Amino acid sequence: MTGTIEKNHPALKGIKTAYFSTAINFLLAVIKSVTGFVGNSSALVADGIESFSDVVSTLIVLTGLKIAIRPPDQKHPYGHGKAEPIAASVVSLALIGAAITIAVNSVHQIVTPQKAPEAYTLIVLVCVIIIKELMFRYIFKVGNNIKSTVVKTDAWHHRSDAITSAAAFVGISISLIGGKGYESADDWAALIATVIIIYNAYKLLVPSLEDLMDSSPPKDIEKSVRETALKVEGVVNLDKCHVRKMGFDYYVDLDIIVDGKITVQEGHTLAHKVKDSIRESNPRIANVLIHVEPFDKKRIYNQDN
Repeated sequence: MTGTIEKNHPALKGIKTAYFSTAINFLLAVIKSVTGFVGNSSALVADGIESFSDVVSTLIVLTGLKIAIRPPDQKHPYGHGKAEPIAASVVSLALIGAAITIAVNSVHQIVTPQKAPEAYTLIVLVCVIIIKELMFRYIFKVGNNIKSTVVKTDAWHHRSDAITSAAAFVGISISLIGGKGYESADDWAALIATVIIIYNAYKLLVPSLEDLMDSSPPKDIEKSVRETALKVEGVVNLDKCHVRKMGFDYYVDLDIIVDGKITVQEGHTLAHKVKDSIRESNPRIANVLIHVEPFDKKRIYNQDN
């Protein structure tokens, strides 16, 4: 990587969605909190609180993306890519924290006598559900395209918001239709929704932790690396091939098998040809560390792909 950020760097798309997400979350948080307070809906107020937490989470996403695309320096020779899964982990934990906050608030409201919510709160919830679901689909698509764990995690914040809003809609509807004795239905709905949110947060936390632990990326990356390396003239066989994800980039460790009779200079030149071919085949591969070994017909090489 160079000292400047390329204009077509995938992270820039994630940064744009983060700014957009922050603005929408803040606006919806204000609308839901005010409507919930005036309309006597604790579920809608809790929903508003979650949206405020989403604003903070998206700012974490934004910070993580900006740090992740910084070029390597003397202190961080492999770049700053780990900031991306770190941010994703923090956001996932924040999602769990928001769910716990909603659960505690719901339990408190259930045991506290209260009036039924106002009917107009349902209109606000319908609008929120539609907006949040559309945002989830848009941001998740961006995250999927740029292979960003943290952007996809941020997208799921919108889906969880849509879930809690849907639960609040059902709860408020029950309390309005049921009348006296059903006033806490929206609180029960919010409590049930927290289970779904925590489950989704857990599913999002696992991939980010795997990235931090240098787990292997999808097999198609390794398969492509092997196929590209074998096409280079002079490569007799391949052995180990390890790929790890560092933010938006991949780093490859590859053993190539060559004719044992070639010179050290020829082996060195061949290794560079393999490295260049692999990086050209996938621009997101930042570096390839190649180990050159002489061919031994008695040895069984690792052909996994």
